[in-house]
Amino acid sequence: MATVPTITLNDGATIPQLGFGVWQVPADEAETVVAEALKVGYRHIDNAAVYGNEEGVGRAIAASGIPREELFITTKVWVSDFKAGNTKQALRTSLEKLGLDYVDLYLIHWPSPADEAYLDAWKAMEEMQAEGLTRSIGVSNFLPEHLERVAEAGTVIPAINQVEIHPALQQRDCQEANERHGIATQAWSPLAQGAVFEDEPVVAAAEAHGVSPAQVVIRWHLQRGRILFPKSVTPERIASNFDVFGFELSETELAAIDGLERDGRTGPNPGEFNPS
Repeated sequence: MATVPTITLNDGATIPQLGFGVWQVPADEAETVVAEALKVGYRHIDNAAVYGNEEGVGRAIAASGIPREELFITTKVWVSDFKAGNTKQALRTSLEKLGLDYVDLYLIHWPSPADEAYLDAWKAMEEMQAEGLTRSIGVSNFLPEHLERVAEAGTVIPAINQVEIHPALQQRDCQEANERHGIATQAWSPLAQGAVFEDEPVVAAAEAHGVSPAQVVIRWHLQRGRILFPKSVTPERIASNFDVFGFELSETELAAIDGLERDGRTGPNPGEFNPS
């Protein structure tokens, strides 16, 4: 089994750089899918309350027999809960569904910046971290201006900012802001839902190393120092997405993939997205 590299966060915690995501995994399939990922060797699972599959993830964790301290479990608070002032209760509900005493990372899922309620949520997150309900706290989909507001208003700097990043959308301003604050960058939709698999630099690197385009893109993220969690429900792809430690991209190959930036966003723009 491959040894996944870890990244040390600004609070001293360590996180496996390669994880497994469960967005859009049906609730009735989550246990089977996560069990397969854990069997392959993943120890970092990224989840969220709004995904509706925390119970299945929790059952897979319980059945795995893997010691809790060897796992890194993330979940997230949805906008409606933090706007209603229910951030703490939302985490307690997630812990109950997951069957855990604590999560390793709790994130604000979206800033929903119209009313800046995320600032109140952040204060609650700091309190929950102090209580031991979560080891680390962070944010998701925060643009530089949102990070600045949290840094000004809070007493704890987020450990992670999870944003959409892939070769077609690299959000370099967000990555630079994260680095400026000592925040680790975590990529969601790291494979661009396959939209970059036919791009020449990706195809050329895949042919040169005898691997798949998905493996090339995962390797690009890893070598650029980002945390990521590709998602699949297919056992073969779950395994191949983990099998990325037997080759290394050259700096020329990395730079060519860097050049694929085209503002190819697949999700909402965080500056304009204000879900209820």
